[in-house]
Amino acid sequence: MSALAYSLSIRAARSSDAAQLRRLAQLDSARVPVGELLVAESDGAVVAAHSPASGATIADPFRRTADVVELLVMRGAMLRTA
Repeated sequence: MSALAYSLSIRAARSSDAAQLRRLAQLDSARVPVGELLVAESDGAVVAAHSPASGATIADPFRRTADVVELLVMRGAMLRTA
């Protein structure tokens, strides 16, 4: 079995991400978390977002994002303690 390879970036959300965040929240049947967000972007698409302040997270339910969300939460924790 071959491993799937894809690119993943974790970064601060930008105002230009607003439409993708709204779409992601809709897919996840949730609201866009408030405050500053970290996003995970794969192949040009935002697939998950996390608010380090509130702990709220949204993710694409049609992709395997459990590991991505875990990375976002860990990065958020690192930023809170820094």
